[in-house]
Amino acid sequence: MDDLFAPKPAPAPKALSVTQLVRRMKNLLEVELGEVWVEGEVSNLKKQASGHWYFSLKDEGAQIQCAMFGARKRPGAEVMEDGVKVRAFAEPSVYEARGQLQIIVQRVERAGVGELQAKFEALKRKLQAEGLFDAARKKPLPSFPRTVGIVTSDTGAAIRDILNILERRAPWVQPVLYPVRVQGRGAEVEIARAIERMGNPERYGIPRCEVLIVGRGGGSIEDLWNFNEEIVARAIAACPVPIISAVGHEIDFTIADFVADLRAPTPSAAAELAVPDGDELRNRLALLKRRLSRRSVERIERLGIALENLRRGVLSRGGERLLREPSMRVDSARARMASAVATELRDRKQTLKELGRTLAAHHPARQVQLRLDHLARTKDQLDRAARRRLDTLEERLKRLRSLLRTLGPESAFERGFSIAMDEYGRIIRSKADVAPGDLIRTKVKDGEIRSEVR
Repeated sequence: MDDLFAPKPAPAPKALSVTQLVRRMKNLLEVELGEVWVEGEVSNLKKQASGHWYFSLKDEGAQIQCAMFGARKRPGAEVMEDGVKVRAFAEPSVYEARGQLQIIVQRVERAGVGELQAKFEALKRKLQAEGLFDAARKKPLPSFPRTVGIVTSDTGAAIRDILNILERRAPWVQPVLYPVRVQGRGAEVEIARAIERMGNPERYGIPRCEVLIVGRGGGSIEDLWNFNEEIVARAIAACPVPIISAVGHEIDFTIADFVADLRAPTPSAAAELAVPDGDELRNRLALLKRRLSRRSVERIERLGIALENLRRGVLSRGGERLLREPSMRVDSARARMASAVATELRDRKQTLKELGRTLAAHHPARQVQLRLDHLARTKDQLDRAARRRLDTLEERLKRLRSLLRTLGPESAFERGFSIAMDEYGRIIRSKADVAPGDLIRTKVKDGEIRSEVR
C-alpha cells in the first residue's frame, strides 16, 4: 500500500545529440550575427584542386579558420597570399563534422582599401560638382565607325578580347592601338597623354579615330587605381572624340567610368558597344529585302485583280456600246474600204521600208561602232591634253631648277663662300661655338675640309 502513495521520481531531462547541439550553434551564428567584415592576416593558405581555398585569418590575439568556395571566381582572389593583410566579407558558421568555428568568405580586398575608397568618393564629389558627370555633356557614339582607337596595354588580355570582338563583329573596322601601362606608379600620366594625343591625332601623326576605348582587364582596387586619378578624368572630359570606358569587370567602377561618354562592364563589351554586328546588319537587310519583295508582289497582284475587274465590268460593257454602230455600218462601207485597201498597203510598205532604214541606223552593231569612234576621239584628246600638261610641267620644272641653282647654297659656294660645321654637323655661327681642340668641317664648292681649332 505504501508503494501506491509514494511520490513518483521526476523524469530525466531530455538530452540533445551532438549533431543537434552543433546545428543549433550554427543556426544561432548565421541568424544572429549574419555577414560581417573581418580584417586579419592570411595564414596557411591551401588551394584545393576542387577550386576551394582554406586558410586562417589571424591578428595579435586570435585566429579563425576560413573557407572560400569557388575561390578563383570570388572578387579579390588575386590578392590572396600568405602574410597578406586583407579585409574579408564573410558569414560566420560552424563546420558540423568537427564542431569547428569558421567563416565562409564571399569576397576579399587588401587592407587599406577604405582609405582609397575615401579618396575615390572625395574626387567623385569634386568632379560631379564641376559637372563632368552630366549627361548633357556626353557625346553620342557614331553608328558605323570605320576607325576605333584603343588606349590600353599591348600585352594584356583586354587588347586581345577587344581585337577579337572587332574582327568578328565588324571586320571592316580599322583598330588603332596606343599602348600604355595600365597600372603602377606614373601609369595615369601615360593614359592621360595617350587620350590627349588621340584627341588631336593630326598634331602627333596618328590616324583620326571616330571612337576611343580606354581601359584594362580586371584586378584589385589598387590595380585599377590609375583610372581613378584626376588627370585621367580631365583628359577624358577634354577629349573631342567619344570615349567608352572599359575598366575591370562588371562590378568594378572607376572615376573614368563616370566621366566617359559611355561605360562598358568589360573590354569585350566595349568592343561590342563601339561597332555594329555585321551578321545582324546582313540579317536585317535580308529581312527588309524580303518585306519589300513581298509587298511589291502583293501590290502588283491587287492592281492586277482591280484591272481584271474593270476589264470584265464597265470597260467591257462600254466597249460593246462603242462598237455597236460601226458594226452596223460595216456592210455599207465595205465597197469603199476595198478600194482603200490597196492604197493603204502601198503606204504600209513604204512605211516598212523607212522603218527598216531607221532600224539599220540604230542597230546595236552600228551603235557600238559609233561608241568606239567616240572613244577613239576621246582618247586622242586625252593624249594631246596629257602631252600639253607634261610639257607645261617640264617647262615649269626647268624654271624651278634654274631658280634653285641661282638662289640655293651652290651659288654661294661658286662665289667663294663656305659653311663651317662642328663634327656633328651643327653650323658654327660664332667663335663661341667652338673651343681649342675641336674638329670642324668646312664645306666648299668641290668638297669638304676638315681642320682642328687652335
